[in-house]
This record gives sequence, structure tokens and C-alpha cells, in this order.
Amino acid sequence: MTIELPLGREVAYPRVYDATLLFPIARDAGRAALGIGARLPFDGHDRWQAYELSWLDARGKPAVATATFLVPAASPRLIESKSLKLYLNSFNGTRFADAAEVHARITTDLSAAAGASVAVGFGLPPMATASDDDASIDIDGVDVAIDAYDHPAPELLACAPGQVVEETLRSQLLKSNCPVTGQPDWASVRIAYRGPRIDRAALLRYLVSFREHAGFHEQCAEQVFVDLMAQCSPQQLSVEARYTRRGGLDINPWRATPGLSPPAARRDPRQ
Repeated sequence: MTIELPLGREVAYPRVYDATLLFPIARDAGRAALGIGARLPFDGHDRWQAYELSWLDARGKPAVATATFLVPAASPRLIESKSLKLYLNSFNGTRFADAAEVHARITTDLSAAAGASVAVGFGLPPMATASDDDASIDIDGVDVAIDAYDHPAPELLACAPGQVVEETLRSQLLKSNCPVTGQPDWASVRIAYRGPRIDRAALLRYLVSFREHAGFHEQCAEQVFVDLMAQCSPQQLSVEARYTRRGGLDINPWRATPGLSPPAARRDPRQ
């Protein structure tokens, strides 16, 4: 089932700058469904990476750039991805004095939509290399039968309370569906924790259970965090999802127990 929003319908391609194209969505409803109240159990951010940013300079010559946006997880609103794409496209036919003016406009508009200060920078993080994942364990090769795909199933998770470990597990098999358009969203996920050893086959079954779930990227990452905390009670937990690009944008939600430093910003090969 998809959410009925105006953005789920065909819209005209914007020809001039228009901040009203941004469609913020309150985080409260999705978090309430996960049992998250006003006091968040995590720190984090949503790192957007924009590959298709262009505008006209003062003489009408096109300029192009890439950009990275950091939206705090504590912001009261997330920004729907299709609306962000339309908003960025609205810069294409508008003249700006210089790149600094474009930066200031985007910072102001995204911060107003999110309800918190959004950090904006031109450029993208570096591509990940094989050495970046040397310290993590790929669980996709685990030999396991899977038959649950309809909705996230935290009951599938299992851990060994007598075995306390500190490790990072990663998978490329996270997939969910956009609740606005119904299109598939693909992601890799990295789970770094210290606590009872998480059963890798059980974790893989759990991640695959999102396969037909309709949820925003940010909400899916928060659900993984909440479910792991509830089922395995780690002392420390970090969940980072790197979603593949769609419409010139990708999003990388990160949620972690308070006090942890964010992981190094990297782009996956599929991004």
C-alpha cells in the first residue's frame, strides 16, 4: 500500500526556482508506530547526496555541481525525496549571482522544511574502497532459507547472551518500497555493535523481511535500530543504510546509541 500524497501523481517539471516544492513529512507518526516518543533513543543524521544540481549564473551560463546535505535525525520533519528532486530541478532555469547564493538558498530552504539546521556542502564523499570494509563481516554468503518478505519481522532476530562481542556486520540485501510511489528502494546496511553476539542467519532473514515493506528510508533505518535494541540489547549500536540513487539523489540514514561518532562518509559502488 502506498501513501496517498500529491507527490504520488504526475507533476509538471519545474522551470523556475520554487522552494514550495519541498514536501516535509512529520517524523512523529512513523516513530510512534515504533514506540519512539519525544525522547529519541538514538543520535544520527540523514545524509543526502545530490548528483544533478545546476543553475544559471548572472549572465545566463549554466553551472553544475554536486552536493551533500546533512539533516539531523532530531529534526521534526523529514523531506520526501521526490519533492527534493523537483526542488533541486527548479534551480535549472533560474539565474543566481554566484554559487554562494545557491548554497545560501538551499541551506535556508532545507532547514525550514526540516525544522532544524541542515548542513549543506558542495561535493560528494569519496567512493568506498575494499579496505573500508576490511574490518566488517559480509553476511550475504550465509547459507539460509528465507520465506518472509511482507513486513519487518523482529521476531526473526536472535542473539547469544553469553557471547559478548564487538563487530560490524554488513549486507547488500536490504530492500523496501517507497510509500509514495511504490518504487523499490535498494540499500546496503552496516550494523556495528558491542553486545550479545547477533546470529548472522537470523539477521539476514530479518533484513530480507523488509523486501515488500512500504517505508521511508529514514524510518526503515530507525526500525532496524529499534528492533535490534529490543531483541538483542547491545550496549552500543550503529546502523547505517546506504540507499542507491534514484532521480539524481541517494540517502544514507545513520542511527546510533548516543555518544557514538558517525561512520566515515563513503559512497557505495551502487550509488
